Amino acid sequence: EHAARPARALSGGQQQRLGLARAWALQPDILFLDEPTASLDPGAKNEIEALIEEVAASGVTLVMSTHNLGQAKRLATRVAYLQAGRIVVERPVGPFFEGNDLPPEAAQFLQGELGWSRPPS
Repeated sequence: EHAARPARALSGGQQQRLGLARAWALQPDILFLDEPTASLDPGAKNEIEALIEEVAASGVTLVMSTHNLGQAKRLATRVAYLQAGRIVVERPVGPFFEGNDLPPEAAQFLQGELGWSRPPS
């Protein structure tokens, strides 16, 4: 129904879905996503997350930057925490969010974002 509309006339969520579909149509082995749900309403975020899961299920490797820790927990298989352009820690999702032996920078980030109380390392 939107095929004849110019992309600039689409909503933010529709533009994000279009961009993801365009990239996926090229059948890449790896796809880099930079904050793919930033500035979207909750419904559009859910639609983009569902599309991301579909792309991943098709066998495409996704590398995604996000500040949304809930989204990282839901969508990722591995998490890398970067600070000042370097990887501080990189782990599977479970050990990243549930481990007590994170480097102080990553532990502080989790505590600040999620309000977790972690014992000092």
